Amino acid sequence: MTDEERQTLIARAVAVRQWAYAPYSHYHVGAALLASSGKFYDGCNVENAAYGSSICAERTALVKAVSEGERQFEAVAVVTGNGGSPCGSCRQMLAEFGLDLKVLLLDGEGKVVRETTLRELLPDAFTPESLRRD
Repeated sequence: MTDEERQTLIARAVAVRQWAYAPYSHYHVGAALLASSGKFYDGCNVENAAYGSSICAERTALVKAVSEGERQFEAVAVVTGNGGSPCGSCRQMLAEFGLDLKVLLLDGEGKVVRETTLRELLPDAFTPESLRRD
């Protein structure tokens, strides 16, 4: 990832957070995903009164990317008020497309509080290879 791509990724995650619909948790999240194609996809969390129908920002960005044909990703930036990490469902969804994904966790000011990989966030991940037939 180039410096310019990194800055764009962060800026998009920060910007999209303002659109989060979080009337229940009040936990606004923005995420941006950089595909290997060089395209960016972003998303925010969208809550629902039927809590199970809610979707996280990371999954929103991922679904947008996959629905447009992307299958390989370089990095994701996630912005929360406190620099929180993706939930287990988001980690699992992202793991479907590779564990070497760079993960940037940012606080509400857009400051990177942690830089890691999906592999570090999801050790012993269940991946497509886990479904090998015997």
